Amino acid sequence: MDFSNAFSRYEALVDQVGQVFTKVSSEFSEEVKCKAGCDDCCHALFDLTFVEALYIKEKFDELYNGKARYEITERASTVDRGLAKMKKEAYKRHEAGTPDDAIIEAISKMRVRCPLLGEEGKCLMYEYRPIACRVYGIPTSAAGKGHTCGLSGFNEGKAYPTLNMDLVYNRLYKISGDLVREIDSRFTQMGSVLVPLSMALLTDYNEEYLGVEVKA
Repeated sequence: MDFSNAFSRYEALVDQVGQVFTKVSSEFSEEVKCKAGCDDCCHALFDLTFVEALYIKEKFDELYNGKARYEITERASTVDRGLAKMKKEAYKRHEAGTPDDAIIEAISKMRVRCPLLGEEGKCLMYEYRPIACRVYGIPTSAAGKGHTCGLSGFNEGKAYPTLNMDLVYNRLYKISGDLVREIDSRFTQMGSVLVPLSMALLTDYNEEYLGVEVKA
């Protein structure tokens, strides 16, 4: 299957987001603490949009085989089982009447090591890392709430240039939805599905999984 059009659009968005990060980090060099050896963002919880999941899995398949691939997928499997348990507990809390905001806040504070974080504390797929990783060190907003890296020097209550992640994710959903239509998947809502990076690495995105008719 040909994902090149969607991947080109995704890479263009990655480039735009990267320019925003570079601009903010250069203007607020004292506040942005991102540097070699810092892996705080590599323990944050976030999910990937459909196009991001396909993209990183394709790059992973191109880069890794043998022992290295086995070790990464083993870590991904361990992480994925832990996330499934975590989501089950969150659902139980929801059913028990715990407010969703409280559940989301609790989950956001949890630390889970990314399966792509190498033993030396470096990302094993840094060039192809998801957008959430690329913007972690600067102020962002989502659903009307601001977010900053806990290690940054940005002061709460002070105004800073802020990347609106709702706009970014709207673009990602648009690319994902268009891709679902391009491959003519019978799973028409697949473009709105979010998955953890660990699951993306473990998934075989073949025709059957994607709901695409195999032509004889």
